[in-house]
Amino acid sequence: MITFHTEDIKFSLKNKAILKKWISSVIEKKKRKIGDLNFIFCSDEHLLGINKQYLDHDTYTDIITFDYSKEDVKLPVSGDIFISIDRVKENAGKFSKSFENELHRIIIHGTLHLLGYKDKTKAAKEEMTMEEDKCLRLLKL
Repeated sequence: MITFHTEDIKFSLKNKAILKKWISSVIEKKKRKIGDLNFIFCSDEHLLGINKQYLDHDTYTDIITFDYSKEDVKLPVSGDIFISIDRVKENAGKFSKSFENELHRIIIHGTLHLLGYKDKTKAAKEEMTMEEDKCLRLLKL
C-alpha cells in the first residue's frame, strides 16, 4: 500500500492515483512486491531534525529513506520516505526543472533506494541517475 502524508507543512500532491500506479509498476518491474510505502512531505527544518536524530548528520537534504525491508528481495518493499518540499523547490530552480519533474525524480529516487540502488560513490550515483531517468520516462501524466 502506497500512502502520501504531510508533516508540518501544507502541501497537496497532484495525480496521486497515477503516481501510485507508476511507483507500483517500477517496483513490479524489479520483480518485487509492494508492502507499506509511506511518502511524507515536510519542511527543511523537519527533515534536518530527522537527519540529526537518526543519521547524526547536521545538513539539509532533499530526502531521507528508511528501509523496513532491509533490501531483502524476499520481503515486500516497505519504508518511509521523507521529502523536503523546500529542497525540491530549490533544486528545481537550481537544475532548471519544473517543481513537478524534480518532485517525481525525488519520489522515484527514494523508491529506488528501497530497491537496493545506492548513490554514495560516483559510479553508483551515475547508475541511480540513469535509473531515475528510465523510470521518469514511464510516468504518463
